[in-house]
Amino acid sequence: MQDLRRNYQFGSLVREQLPAEPMALFRLWWAEVEKAELPEWYEINAMTLSTVLPLDSNSEEFGTGASSRIVLLKGLDEGFCFFTNYDSDKGQQLSQHRRAAIHFFWPFFERQVRVEGIVSKTSAEQSDRYFASRPRSSQLGATCSPQSRVIPDDHDLVDKASALDKQFGEGAIPRPDYWGGYRLTPLRVEFWQGRPSRLHDRFRYRRASLESSDWVLERLAP
Repeated sequence: MQDLRRNYQFGSLVREQLPAEPMALFRLWWAEVEKAELPEWYEINAMTLSTVLPLDSNSEEFGTGASSRIVLLKGLDEGFCFFTNYDSDKGQQLSQHRRAAIHFFWPFFERQVRVEGIVSKTSAEQSDRYFASRPRSSQLGATCSPQSRVIPDDHDLVDKASALDKQFGEGAIPRPDYWGGYRLTPLRVEFWQGRPSRLHDRFRYRRASLESSDWVLERLAP
């Protein structure tokens, strides 16, 4: 393990060539990712979502910390949008602590993007539109799954999805109230480009203040 290493040399970042705000640079990088010829199994919109893990009221053994998992980016506007079960562990954590972080890793470009910000729910209309665009099987799965909860056995969800499918027949499956979208509005965005000799390029955009739309651009040591 200790001998595994690469010498990154795909590209570089130059301050004078960076846009004034981070979403413009993210969209440029995203366009390059979309055009890349990658294996079919590689999910380019996969991102790590980290949320705040509150203190367990029944035990102080674990303390507080963070909880991470992979989710999929499903929308890009003034923030980063994803969809999930509001009653899941991440949903419960976001209801208590709206601060969260997401991370993209694109090794084929030797790039990373780190985003920290405030999470809020998307509108019901946006959640409805996305839910309606999903395959029927995914709609059934989202509706019948009590995400993050303990379930009786291996066949429980399959049986529930089958019963639900029969219940709706040829009709549309409505979006359940406990399922929908979140938007992470960025406060800090860091772009990392691998460089030779571990002298990586790191640039961080941060809002001048919570109320400001202006961004401060800073170079960070690797």
